[in-house]
Amino acid sequence: MSKSGVSVAPECVSKFNELKLGKSIKYIIYKLSDDYKEIVVEDSSSDPDWESFQNKLLSAKAPHKGKEGKGPRYAVYDFEWEMESGEGKRKKIVFISWSPDEGTLVFPKMTYASSKESLKNALNGLGAEVQANRDDEIEYATILKDISKGTR
Repeated sequence: MSKSGVSVAPECVSKFNELKLGKSIKYIIYKLSDDYKEIVVEDSSSDPDWESFQNKLLSAKAPHKGKEGKGPRYAVYDFEWEMESGEGKRKKIVFISWSPDEGTLVFPKMTYASSKESLKNALNGLGAEVQANRDDEIEYATILKDISKGTR
C-alpha cells in the first residue's frame, strides 16, 4: 500500500505480466479508481501507434468533488526502436508517470504522486522510467531520447 493509502488492484500486475511475457499487449494505462482508493487498469492495447497512446494520455480526465481537470495517469509501454548504428532493434518496458502541470486539480495530482511507488514496486521487470508533466514530454522522440541513452 502506498503512502496515500492507495492499493494496487491485482489486475494491474496480471495485465503487466501479460505485456511482459506474452508480448500481445503494447501498452497499459493505469488510473486511480473514482474513489481514489485503488490503482486500476483503465486501458490496454496491442495497437503500436504511439499517437493513439499519447492522445489517450492527453485526453484523460480526473474528477474530484464535482470538478474535473486533466487526469494524471501511469502507463507502461513496450517501447521498441531501431539502432541508428544499424545493429538491430532494442526494446525496453517503460513506466510513464503522466501528471500535467496545467489544468490538473490538486488532489488528484498529489494522490497520483504519492501512489506511484506502490505501482512501480508491484511491476517487476521495468526497463526505464519517464516522468512527464508537459505535452512535449510524451512525444515519441522525447521518450526515445530519454530511454536510449548510450544505446543509439
